[in-house]
Amino acid sequence: IVALHSGFEGLYKDDPNIFVAGDLLWYPVEGDNKTRVAPDVLVAFGRPKGDRGSYMQWREDNIPPQVVFEVLSPGNRLTEMAKKLAFYNRFGVEEYYLYDPDNGDLSGWLRSDQLLEVIDEMQGWVSPRTGVRFELQDGELLVYRPDGQRFETYTELLERAEQERTRAEQERTRAEQERMRAEQERTRAEQERIRAEQERIRANQEAERAERLTAQLRALGVEPE
Repeated sequence: IVALHSGFEGLYKDDPNIFVAGDLLWYPVEGDNKTRVAPDVLVAFGRPKGDRGSYMQWREDNIPPQVVFEVLSPGNRLTEMAKKLAFYNRFGVEEYYLYDPDNGDLSGWLRSDQLLEVIDEMQGWVSPRTGVRFELQDGELLVYRPDGQRFETYTELLERAEQERTRAEQERTRAEQERMRAEQERTRAEQERIRAEQERIRANQEAERAERLTAQLRALGVEPE
């Protein structure tokens, strides 16, 4: 779920009018708070990005999510998934994909003549709406962007997050070291300023002493060389 969600978020990050969400309640009928479903991942074209507490279709120009994904877990029952298929069929989903990670099985439905019809072969299937390609490799679902880049797996996302965390920590340490170095330079510069001021005061004192001595010698009738 995380891999699909982040993959589509990344794919459409530069398009302000494609909304991607995970586990967000979708209410298709105004005034009916019982008719609802929360797809594991949904993609709504023509809807602006932004945080939502739920997807209320009547507030979204009556545009239903066009692409939805469900990922089976051990707690899912056949009747529950059948109801979801009926829901997506009834309320205008164009593409529905169901992945079973335990069995390594991917199923898909595509809208045709107002009905969602089963896609016979999912291996290598390209989504008409998103352009992504699905591959099953040893039971693992691999999703490829239109440019050929693969969606990162959950493990890869974790690894990248850890790398980013490590990089951020290194940058923080480097910044702290730079701050300390700058502080040391500032302290050193201040010490140099104080030393220079002390030297200036000492030089002035020496000059004043020399002037006093010269005045004393002249008072005694001695002209200093």
